[in-house]
Amino acid sequence: MPAFTASAARPTPSQTNIAAAIAARNAHLERTGPQRTASLSETRARSVSLARVSAFIIVSSVILPTGIMAITLGFGSMPLPYPLYLVLQRLPIAFPLHMIASGLALILIPFAVFVRCYPAVHRLIGRSAFCCILVGALTALPVALSSEATSVARTGMFVQGVTWLSLAAAAISAIRSGNIAGHARLMIAMAAVASAAIWLRLVTAAAVVLMWPFDQVYAVAAWMCWIVPLAIALTWTKAGTLWLVGPDARAPQ
Repeated sequence: MPAFTASAARPTPSQTNIAAAIAARNAHLERTGPQRTASLSETRARSVSLARVSAFIIVSSVILPTGIMAITLGFGSMPLPYPLYLVLQRLPIAFPLHMIASGLALILIPFAVFVRCYPAVHRLIGRSAFCCILVGALTALPVALSSEATSVARTGMFVQGVTWLSLAAAAISAIRSGNIAGHARLMIAMAAVASAAIWLRLVTAAAVVLMWPFDQVYAVAAWMCWIVPLAIALTWTKAGTLWLVGPDARAPQ
């Protein structure tokens, strides 16, 4: 009986081969693991660099000129289109403030992202951007109600202002509580809402050139030009691409 038990406990050749194969595989993973991690890190670094270059090109060629034009119009250095001139007559203080603050916010938000590696500069620009967003969003509400656009378009612009304010408040709350990832996601969402100024101008220009029914196009664009970028930004950041903003951001002390 003892001899039978000892024989049963002895590993079979197949079990020995399986154990050897598992050991060999583990040894291979231990050797290749650091190399694979280094390769992934290098790929991610290249992707980050490409994303930063692309973002800089977009800011330089599209966002910056739009923001500067809004500021210039707000200071009265350029003639306003007639519908905006009427709004200026109704809101001689709120409308210029809206144009200047919104234009500055459009410029400052991406620059706050670019300087995220320098916490002191990031905080300074971020706080300046928040002040501009606050003024721009608050003045957007009476500007929307005083617009010459249809009621659907005015409602879209009003809701955009409320959404902008809500995202700004949520972003400040997130960074105050130390939630850096949530703060970054909300800042990207705010930038997406602010980008409506760009898309709205492009859509209205296309409507004029292609002779589309302007009022109907403007009504749809007043909603879609900020809802679509916002949806894309929220989906993009939810998919785990917040590493583009960078893990080295620091919460304000």
